[in-house]
Amino acid sequence: MTAANVPTARPWATMAVIGVIGGFLSGLFAIGGGIIMVPLLTAFGRLDQRAASATSLAAIVPTSIVGSITYLVAGQVDLTAGLFIAIGAIVGAVLGSALLKRVPLLALRWMFIVFILLVAIRLFFIAPERGHAIAFTVVVALEYVLLGLVMGVLSGLFGIGGGIIAVPALIGVFAISDLIAKGTSLLVMIPTSVVGTVSNWRAGTVDIRAGIVVGIAATVASIPGAAVALVLAPRLSAVLFGLLLLAVAAQLTVKALAAQRAASTAARV
Repeated sequence: MTAANVPTARPWATMAVIGVIGGFLSGLFAIGGGIIMVPLLTAFGRLDQRAASATSLAAIVPTSIVGSITYLVAGQVDLTAGLFIAIGAIVGAVLGSALLKRVPLLALRWMFIVFILLVAIRLFFIAPERGHAIAFTVVVALEYVLLGLVMGVLSGLFGIGGGIIAVPALIGVFAISDLIAKGTSLLVMIPTSVVGTVSNWRAGTVDIRAGIVVGIAATVASIPGAAVALVLAPRLSAVLFGLLLLAVAAQLTVKALAAQRAASTAARV
């Protein structure tokens, strides 16, 4: 029996609060919420790291569906772009899982931290203009697949939601509306989170009851989060997202330093 399946007394009210926090941020920034929910589930939800990641991913499935529908109704989703990004993301997730045991993670962690910091700095100085449509060409389609590959690989390696990569890339690299970027990112999360959850369910790492509680709370909270995003000024949205990225970078830095100290200690033994 895995740790996720061991019967324990879960703090269900706390689980619901965690879902609300993750769901609101998911709707607001289209990040999936996992980057916030995983540490909260380990700290307050009595789940280990593996179960927290799997349960968070399961909760993201309904959250991303409802969130993307909210953006779709507002006309802020590019279905074609989402399709090509999703193709790359699904393949990338498989590659990321395969690379997880082979690539030196300490170096990758620091590279990813630098990437997030650069994106955050860019968001502080560039305000996206709303109304921009995603110009679609064969070259752009290939670039979307490449973006999806990067999303999937990093998601598989670091256990993070693809939105933390897709939204800044779509805004900063493809120079499109922040709303279209968010709506399209949420759309892409649907197939990737489903694939990951099915894999985790087969491995027995998902706490189903916790996933349901967190997922329902997150799904409900994602609606007002998306509603706020639709009326939030682009400049303010970019700055707030940049601040969130800085917080994420700080969290990852703490983990990277801890892993580096552990590796150094093991090497001296």
